[in-house]
Amino acid sequence: MAKRLVIALGGNALGNSPEEQLELVKQTASTIVDLVEEGYDVVIGHGNGPQVGMINNAMEFSSVKGGKTPYMPFPECGAMSQGYIGYHLTQSIQRELALRGIKKEVACVVTQVVVDPNDGAFNKPTKPIGSFMSKEEADKIAEEKGFVFVEDAGRGYRRVVPSPKPVEIVELNVVEQLVNAGDIVITVGGGGIPVVKTDDGLKGVAAVIDKDRASSKLALDMNADMLVILTAVDRVCINFNKPNQESLAEMDVETAKKYIAEGHFAPGSMLPKVEACLEFVESTSNGVALITSLEKAKAALKGETGTIIKK
Repeated sequence: MAKRLVIALGGNALGNSPEEQLELVKQTASTIVDLVEEGYDVVIGHGNGPQVGMINNAMEFSSVKGGKTPYMPFPECGAMSQGYIGYHLTQSIQRELALRGIKKEVACVVTQVVVDPNDGAFNKPTKPIGSFMSKEEADKIAEEKGFVFVEDAGRGYRRVVPSPKPVEIVELNVVEQLVNAGDIVITVGGGGIPVVKTDDGLKGVAAVIDKDRASSKLALDMNADMLVILTAVDRVCINFNKPNQESLAEMDVETAKKYIAEGHFAPGSMLPKVEACLEFVESTSNGVALITSLEKAKAALKGETGTIIKK
């Protein structure tokens, strides 16, 4: 039976504009098909930070500035970003498969992820989205719509939304069926569309789920053999950007927790990746996680680079 990989693509695998993204996903597709060629079953998760921000900005601008476009809620913007990124990834992977003569189907599943309405993150929104505004504009919208705004690095005010933990992947069974059929599946885009359970069914909420955490949850629920987080660096480092910087080929859970406690991993960058790996590894009997660069994924799976995290 083929080994099952859940791959979380970082922002460097995608782009800030449609043109840039179409170019970047060619390399992404090449890496993914390399892994398919090696015999792995591949499930792909991805981020959507720049893309959902771009969609949200456009919708916000055209509704606020007197245009005829209706106001678009944030969960709907997330769904749009899943479709747009999934379309580009699907197309590029299909092209790469055809070039190599590999007959496989590629499917993008618009994915909802249940979050807990009592998650503490809802009391402390931290994830900036949308465009920069003056204090006057932000105060006006906050009063009208109840949004929360914060000052962002002297550049103006931005809306912030919560970043709750993923609890349940709604379309998990569909994804499982597709993977069992041998298909390459793109899912939990942008961490998934955050939804809460109500008496009337699922309801979207304005939030952003961390894509590494969502991919970790997916890997766990699908009994994946490995969670692979692809980012901008070949290996995780301690003492990053210091004279005594050291790259790590391997960490066990205890060592990773020690490095976290010592503050080696930056909160907005490597820390959530290492934490997502720990969540997966600690919850499985023999699962391992790998953090490496997009370009070195194939070599890392052969043990030539990358950082392996295991029990």
